[in-house]
Amino acid sequence: MKILLVRTKRIPQAITLSDIMFSEPVGLEILYGVLKNDHDVEIFDMMCEDTPLTTKLKEINPDLVGFTSLCIDVHQVIKGAKEVKAYNSSVRVVVGGTQAYLNPDAFFHDAIDAVFHYTTKKNLLSYFNEGIPTKGVLIKKDGYKIPASDNVMIEIMNEETTIDGSRNCEHEEIDLNEALLPDRSSTEKYRKYYSYFGYKPAAIMQISRGCNKQCNFCLRWRIEGCREQELDREMIEEDLRQIKEDTIMFYDNDILGSEERVQRVIEIFGGLKRKKNLIAYASVAGILNHEKSLKTLQNAGLKALLVGYESFKDEEMVRYRKKSRVKDNYKAADLLKEVGIDVWASFMAHPDWDKEDFKSFRRYVKELRPEISSVSPLTPFPNLPLYAEYKSRLLFEKEDYEKWSFGQVTVLPGKISLKDYYREMLKTNLYINLILNRPTMMLKKYGIKRMMSLTVGSAKSFFKYRNLMQNARDRKTS
Repeated sequence: MKILLVRTKRIPQAITLSDIMFSEPVGLEILYGVLKNDHDVEIFDMMCEDTPLTTKLKEINPDLVGFTSLCIDVHQVIKGAKEVKAYNSSVRVVVGGTQAYLNPDAFFHDAIDAVFHYTTKKNLLSYFNEGIPTKGVLIKKDGYKIPASDNVMIEIMNEETTIDGSRNCEHEEIDLNEALLPDRSSTEKYRKYYSYFGYKPAAIMQISRGCNKQCNFCLRWRIEGCREQELDREMIEEDLRQIKEDTIMFYDNDILGSEERVQRVIEIFGGLKRKKNLIAYASVAGILNHEKSLKTLQNAGLKALLVGYESFKDEEMVRYRKKSRVKDNYKAADLLKEVGIDVWASFMAHPDWDKEDFKSFRRYVKELRPEISSVSPLTPFPNLPLYAEYKSRLLFEKEDYEKWSFGQVTVLPGKISLKDYYREMLKTNLYINLILNRPTMMLKKYGIKRMMSLTVGSAKSFFKYRNLMQNARDRKTS
């Protein structure tokens, strides 16, 4: 069987970080690795090339086309599915990915034959090799009326979570036999395009699964589970042997989440003859817990940590269920400065901030002194508890998929008008990018190519924010 696996282009008006955080489609690479022995498989990354989908279909004449999905990609995926059916109605169309797991009914469309609600090696092989649907593969039948017992997300939200969305992780197990390696040769022709905050080319990899922190704004622990488990060392080393790039971004929820994980990074990556540039997500709690290992990690190649400082108010940190507090953020920032690990800090602007809050926030970021900062409005994604909390104030419907991107204001501000809120977001982003991110220092540290990439991404975000501010309806909550 000929199979074409597709990542669609992003909708141009959506605010995303794809201009500076454009990573390989690791889910498609995993799928390729599972299917390549039994089928003729090709990955078509439309984020990297301008060839129309119809042209590609005519070139290879596939029997099945599979799309990967994020929330903001839904309309693009459905558009692609319709193109496939217009080309040849007998070609099967399937969809998987993050959005298919969190909100499978977004793809209940006539042009889509099956939705991979969650993916295991067994249900992949059963469907692709034998045509047998298993639990987790939702087949178009009776108008997509899916039994509740097959809807894993509904089961999780109704049975395993408390009213605030937290879960009991004590007995939760991740089947690490289902942790599958990507086949990175499948994207060989695209790899020169993949980048991370100016590091280009860059690969991404994972050495653990799950996250026990359960922050209530986060999707990751709901997908991977709330119990952290380490991947097999042999598996990590096998994956590493595939990676030719000098830069690796770990997409683990917290690279400092356990002592075993920290030691693995030091032993495996510190022992390489040619050091990699390592970038990773880390929690403030992890930084404080592994203070003594930070310099050793830096020597092993760790260049930068993406740290979610989130807020300058302890009461907001509590509401977000963060394990750290504002004083911890200051301490973590000082520790990373001392050892020479860059901080790429992320923050969330609460919908009830007023103009004075934005001023206080800007002072706070200046005091923390991260090398790179980004701030996005709090986004209560559908199917998370925050969505229900803010439902009466949402500016968009659940089906306005392209609006549910980090960067767009989705909750009606509580203390200032929407136009003023966007104005403060624009002002804050200008202050961060033109003053706090220190272009001269960054040019010296990252080089002209990386700086140009970061500058282009920042410029695009600026113009998108400016347009949103100009078009915002002047209203606020009562």
